[in-house]
Amino acid sequence: MPLAAATLLVASTIFLFAATGARWRPADTGLPVPAADFSAAVLESAVTDTTAAAKELSFVDENGRPDDPASSSAAAARCDPTHAAVRVFMYDLPPEFHFGILGWSPPTDGAADAAMWPDVGSGAAAPRYPGGLNQQHSVEYWLTLDLLSSSSPPCGAAVRVADSRDADVVFVPFFAVADSRDADVVFVPFFASLSYNRHSRVVPPEKVSRDKELQEKLVRYLMAQPEWKRSGGADHVIVAHHPNSLLHARSVLFPVVFVLSDFGRYHPRVASLEKDVIAPYKHMAKTFVNDSAGFDDRPTLLYFRGAIFRKEGGNIRQELYYMLKDEKDVYFAFGSVQDHGASKASKGMHASKFCLNIAGDTPSSNRLFDAIVSHCVPVIISDDIELPYEDALDYSKFSIFVRSSDAVKKGYLMRLIRGVSKHQWTRMWNRLKEVDKHFEYQYPSQKDDAVQMIWQALARKVPAIRLKSHRSRRFSRYDRGK
Repeated sequence: MPLAAATLLVASTIFLFAATGARWRPADTGLPVPAADFSAAVLESAVTDTTAAAKELSFVDENGRPDDPASSSAAAARCDPTHAAVRVFMYDLPPEFHFGILGWSPPTDGAADAAMWPDVGSGAAAPRYPGGLNQQHSVEYWLTLDLLSSSSPPCGAAVRVADSRDADVVFVPFFAVADSRDADVVFVPFFASLSYNRHSRVVPPEKVSRDKELQEKLVRYLMAQPEWKRSGGADHVIVAHHPNSLLHARSVLFPVVFVLSDFGRYHPRVASLEKDVIAPYKHMAKTFVNDSAGFDDRPTLLYFRGAIFRKEGGNIRQELYYMLKDEKDVYFAFGSVQDHGASKASKGMHASKFCLNIAGDTPSSNRLFDAIVSHCVPVIISDDIELPYEDALDYSKFSIFVRSSDAVKKGYLMRLIRGVSKHQWTRMWNRLKEVDKHFEYQYPSQKDDAVQMIWQALARKVPAIRLKSHRSRRFSRYDRGK
């Protein structure tokens, strides 16, 4: 189409939208529509979008400072944002929102531009995350570490850009950028799960918990940012993996893309599979490396170790316990993280053909991911569970799904499990050994590990994010002129 005709078409369309007089707002947000200036420059950009990819992107080093584009050595040693699956802008939130919760503080050398982040890019050790069950929800920690080193090879699925307008998403943390115009998303670096685990209780004489205080400060900060006002938060990413994390702010921040463990404690208006991303727990069991323990080498047929008496949707655990506890070749017992519980569970799973993953207080638990890295075929009994990157992975090739209503029928579950042939089980076992890498959190991250798979899942959300953001601007000029 000739340039003049294209420009006329765009201008006519905008005029028709404004003439309707209707105030359209995104269906899932009550926030004000961000303002946009439909000037001649905007009209020109609408017909020259195809040249946008050729624009020089700005990006940052591991300390969050823009690289010098004139430096050939910097250019040779940095990751190219145009080759990344997703470009991310990260807010420079104060340490109290992230590594400060781990006890880290910036160096006190009197420098005016004191470091906001640990200098992990130089090879220095990263602040350690607490052990025990805290680790299972440590997703934001691994993503942030990956983001902080994203400017240098090996290059991953996400890259930190220096202009938020070039970003796919805004990470509140992710592979970051110094100016959000370069980003696909904006990452918000708030360690929400760790904040809940450490600061959710009110400590007298304070009237409000430290966790709630941080959430309130975060909301005030985000609402004042131009990146939030531009998209209404639709391109922002916040990790809230613990089911109770971000409890006070989630209903206000609902336009963002949440990275969650499941939707069990979220209202459908706040979180959904259409908008958000499910991430795996960090497994507690040891990965079964060089696993040659096949069907005949695993004496236990069906294994479960964990809390048996649960509230909410977890009552089925109690029913199944009484049904299965006396079955031959079945291990079904109470267990906890105390008394070397993780080590015992790991050994038990390594010696079992099938491992039960039953709904508890929430639809998901790290037990599923313990089973996967133990190459113990998961038997999933959780009707409302959502699974990480299920659009890319077919879980039915290495798991067995059982409806809760069927599982509690007398004899049903054991007939189903005993009916799986050695050949069928071996096929699933081999597939487990192929996919277990997708559930490993590590730093530095590796190709197709959990960190990279989450970035790729976010990248697949970008078209929908852009659609929502663009639609929210339809009548912004008209509304602003009222």
